[in-house]
Amino acid sequence: MSFFITLVEMTDANRRELETIPKVNSMIHHGLSLAEYKAFLHDLYHIVWHFCPVMAAAAARCSDRFREVRFDLYDRIEEEKGHDSWVLEDIEVIGGDAASARAHPPSAPVQAMIAFNYFGAERVHPCSVLGMLYMLEVVSSVYGGRVSDSIARTLGRNVDAGGFRFLSSHATMDVDHMAKLNKLLKRIDDPGAQESIVNSTRVNFYQFGRMFGEGGFQSSVGG
Repeated sequence: MSFFITLVEMTDANRRELETIPKVNSMIHHGLSLAEYKAFLHDLYHIVWHFCPVMAAAAARCSDRFREVRFDLYDRIEEEKGHDSWVLEDIEVIGGDAASARAHPPSAPVQAMIAFNYFGAERVHPCSVLGMLYMLEVVSSVYGGRVSDSIARTLGRNVDAGGFRFLSSHATMDVDHMAKLNKLLKRIDDPGAQESIVNSTRVNFYQFGRMFGEGGFQSSVGG
């Protein structure tokens, strides 16, 4: 059995737990209010902004034993750089304040998730970053399209008219990224690397879920 299949089997319960979170379930099926969507994009901006730096930190620590991971991360950094500006563009299109999003930190759960990924890359194992990639790409490919459609419908907007560039584009892009990650994970046979990836995936699903609960993006709605 490939490690990719093992990873799916060992962490799919964590993915399914996302759907049991009331706000996640509601967002998938009923969208978000305008104020909630602005706050959500604020948090999302910071996740995306740190995406490339976390990968760079991991790539810098990859020994030649994990050079395939290093080269894959280099490629992903090239593909993903600048996507934080897409989130800012979406914020502006829906009437939000992009300057405020850049200037103010995200919610506490998102800060914790970002910090965990730097810690994993720099202090645990560089391959732990693949757990972050797996979680984000699963969420984007499985839920991104449905979420953008639901939010647009609730707001009375057309997805193609703007304000959903990041969500809708990554719903498609991350299907291809997941296929590429599948191939990479199948070649990782080091037990320490595998353990770090499984743990990172579980923690990232958990922290991402906390973003939709108390102390998450909704805490700033109406503030």
